[in-house]
Amino acid sequence: MAVPFGDRLRDELGPPRRARLLDSSPRSAVWRIELADGTAAVVKQLVADEAADGARGEAADAAADERYRRETTALRFAGRVRPAVVPRLLGTDPDDRVLVLEHVEHRTPAQGWQIVYAQGLARLHAAATGDEAELPRWTGPGERDVTAFLAFARRLGATVPASAEDELGALVHRLGAPAGRTALLHGDPCPGNDLHTRDGIRFVDFEQACLGNGLMELAYLRIGFPTCWCVTDAAEPMLSEAEEMYRTTWRAATGTEVDGDLADACAGWLIRGDALVERARRGTVDRLARAVDEDWKWGTVTARERLLHRLDVVAGTAGCHEALGALGALAGDLRDRVRQRWPRLGTVPTRRPSS
Repeated sequence: MAVPFGDRLRDELGPPRRARLLDSSPRSAVWRIELADGTAAVVKQLVADEAADGARGEAADAAADERYRRETTALRFAGRVRPAVVPRLLGTDPDDRVLVLEHVEHRTPAQGWQIVYAQGLARLHAAATGDEAELPRWTGPGERDVTAFLAFARRLGATVPASAEDELGALVHRLGAPAGRTALLHGDPCPGNDLHTRDGIRFVDFEQACLGNGLMELAYLRIGFPTCWCVTDAAEPMLSEAEEMYRTTWRAATGTEVDGDLADACAGWLIRGDALVERARRGTVDRLARAVDEDWKWGTVTARERLLHRLDVVAGTAGCHEALGALGALAGDLRDRVRQRWPRLGTVPTRRPSS
């Protein structure tokens, strides 16, 4: 497969050399190349993928165009941050959906990588300054998610108090409200999309970039990377330290306090059934209902193991929360019922997978 390096990029950067195709998702093709001056770089082309984009023909092309637009826009805004939190964007070719990036060497993350990750995430989020209208707003859970979650609870035999239903309705409203200060969200800040270098973290793959509340992505550490194949867990002292690092870094970068509540963010990820499957399979069926009837493997854990972990987290974070107390109690009840019904479920791994 030839590296897509047209006249526009050749005029700017010279002809590429030693192109080597790398592993990537079905939504893109990625090469490592050497530029004319000997500098290593990465070429990424966004491609239409009908399965991944959930569309066909022109609609799939439009979806690929949108992913390209999000990625280049986010890289442009995040590129203002110093020290850098993204690779430098060296060139683009919109006609072929191609971007050329600085190549950075990823190193095996050290123990306690969650703290460095949280710091980098806060600095990335703080890159939003109010002029990012080209990016869409983050979309939270809705009434359908609430309905599906409550149906899941009742199928497991739980009695759902009216107060829990009311809390979920209020939760959806809070998560949909504008944040005090908008964050530049990565969209998929998972292991593999964070490159650990000598000089700190560089985030890559901004195809789902959007604007919203940064806590929805900070919650990834505690709730277990909900949109990712590589679910991991960490001990409480490490999570608390990472979350405090995020808040301190955000405060230093923006002069403001973090807006919102992490318990809300974790609860929001719990009720989203689509966060049990990879992106290409989202938005098609009720995944929570399916999880009652069958289990399936995605990445490091099964769907039921993901749910069990999320229920345990929300039982802990929401249990003493003034606005989520009933939901916290319901999550604890469901956690116990899941364990009793499927006693052989494993736990979420604590070791980050190699990437």
